[in-house]
Amino acid sequence: MDMSTETAAPVGTMPKPPVAARARLRSQPPSSALEEFEQAYLRNVDGVVGYFARRCRDPQTVADLTSETFVRAVAGFEGFDPRRGSDRAWLFGIAAHVFAHHCERSAGGRDAIARLGGRRPLEGDEIEELAERIDAENEGAALMRRYEKLPPIERAAIELVDLEGLTPKEAAVALGVSSVAFRKRLSRARSRMRKGGPQQ
Repeated sequence: MDMSTETAAPVGTMPKPPVAARARLRSQPPSSALEEFEQAYLRNVDGVVGYFARRCRDPQTVADLTSETFVRAVAGFEGFDPRRGSDRAWLFGIAAHVFAHHCERSAGGRDAIARLGGRRPLEGDEIEELAERIDAENEGAALMRRYEKLPPIERAAIELVDLEGLTPKEAAVALGVSSVAFRKRLSRARSRMRKGGPQQ
């Protein structure tokens, strides 16, 4: 699958595909790798924005991380195999890695310096749009705080299935674990929460 990464938006922008791409999503199957990626983007960008909006209160950071996720995705799209799982599961796997890397950079104090050179500051309407989305994700963010004492993979299992609507099989692909192991983790997490909270 030959696809140039020149079409990827620079980190720090909210990539907005042209109207033609949205029309193709509704009207016909993709005829090229680029169109296939555009359709994957259109199907999943809202979910990826929500994923970061539950974790970050700053609109610029949400935009940066969303953009970085899709920049990485377009660069690796040649290796995407739909037989292994949906594009949604694949993209959430990338988003999880992007967020983990962001946390590492932030903890090391390198995040702001590393990102200033490559990002475009958001405009007023973009900031307002993302701030509204962050507010809309308050309930999901509160749910994730409730689960914060769960082991990370159990917390991720709850989020991907109960908040994002992935099937257990898709979520297992996103997390890079077997379906059997994932179902056990999800069942354990739900059981702990039913008993009044996470028990270590």
